[in-house]
Amino acid sequence: MQRRTKIVATLGPSTDDSKVLDDMIQAGVDVVRVNFSHGTHEEHFRRAEQVRNRARAHGRQVGVFADLQGPKIRIEKFKEGKIRLQEGARFVLDAALAEDGGTNERVGLSYKALVDDVGRGDTLLLDDGAVVLWVEEAKGSEIDTRVVVGGELSNNKGINRQGGGLSAQAITDKDRADIKAAAEMQADYVAVSFPRSAADIHEARSLLRQAGGHGGIVAKIERAEAMESLEEIMEATDVVMIARGDLGVEIGDAELPAVQKRIIQIARTMDRVVITATQMMQSMIENPIPTRAEVFDVANAVIDGTDAVMLSAETATGKHVAKVIEAMDRICRGAERQRIDMAVERRSAVHFKRVDEAIAKAAMYTANHTGVKAIAALTESGATPLWMSRISSGIPIYALTRHVETRRKVTLYRGVYPVSFDVTTTDHRQVNREAIDELMRRGAVRDGDLVIITKGDLMGVHGGTNAMKMIRVGEHLFNVE
Repeated sequence: MQRRTKIVATLGPSTDDSKVLDDMIQAGVDVVRVNFSHGTHEEHFRRAEQVRNRARAHGRQVGVFADLQGPKIRIEKFKEGKIRLQEGARFVLDAALAEDGGTNERVGLSYKALVDDVGRGDTLLLDDGAVVLWVEEAKGSEIDTRVVVGGELSNNKGINRQGGGLSAQAITDKDRADIKAAAEMQADYVAVSFPRSAADIHEARSLLRQAGGHGGIVAKIERAEAMESLEEIMEATDVVMIARGDLGVEIGDAELPAVQKRIIQIARTMDRVVITATQMMQSMIENPIPTRAEVFDVANAVIDGTDAVMLSAETATGKHVAKVIEAMDRICRGAERQRIDMAVERRSAVHFKRVDEAIAKAAMYTANHTGVKAIAALTESGATPLWMSRISSGIPIYALTRHVETRRKVTLYRGVYPVSFDVTTTDHRQVNREAIDELMRRGAVRDGDLVIITKGDLMGVHGGTNAMKMIRVGEHLFNVE
């Protein structure tokens, strides 16, 4: 059984060795993430090219996903590198303090406008909530606070305001430069950090297209405000990521499980791809096996219908890069074997506006009720297999396309597998034969199996899928056009 849920792994120092990359690809990684919060453009270019080269050597297609840093709402540095705050102590966040002037009494701010965003009674959470400060007063360049939850605090830790409400723009000057680099890298996806509305997504897409990039846009849901504009953001984006670190800090960890399930359900209903991320296998940064809690976390996301599960520090700086991918692969397969129906709206009352969407949904309905073994979707843009993948099914969907960009894009779609397929004829019977031959060569079907093929009358036209053909391997069965 092929794994349907996709695995995203972050590149970093631990993945720079070619042998490690080979092990990652053999373990089943589908998409790699380059994190623009760390490293140089040259490092990211080198890593992306290295992955693509090793993937070609293994006959695989691996997508590349560029993650923008977004607004840097962090404390600055301490003279001694770190301090320990005691509960009840006074502590000042000082926007005017030197970058490396932090002491036990105060520390600088990378985001100077934080003073204008908070007031008496606000709660600030530092280092993902490990340290909690209550705001007594904000004036001038200083935010006077009292420590509610103390502990160790080190350089450059993030700051969240409980309940959200920070005014920082989602796309910074650094992000604009990084978007140009992502376009040059030919990134398949570019992720926008801390978007508040659809306008942030539209801006990122416009900047990427102006730079010559063709990748999809990922909206990282990590602000409380994003939850208020969730459907608007989803309408504007291609992919939504449940970034559980900052989101959990802002809305509260107790709210996070239900919110995760809701985001997955809405994303699938709106035909959007969804990634579940943050601390999924955190213990495996150091340990060779996951905790049982991590096993349940990954499995629950799979059962809920996530397209992909993501690894961050587990692969970027972890000690067991291949083992963590192998463990995630094993857990995903186990969860998928349960075949639990996903709670996805059937959209029975929806009027399809496009012929290719209607064909895609009709193909899945037919496949789920006739014992079809595989679906071959001849596609230019990848839209048809995306729509197919929104319907709960255990039937593999093969995206047959001549475009490398489309093959890389579908590496993120649940249950969709990219296949290089260049149509060299307009003879539909020959195209069908070649498509079936390709599936047989891959071991996906054999004589007597039912296969559905979707394609367009006019080959090579975007949005042109208008035909569904059902074929029994070895004989022609019937046609719907």
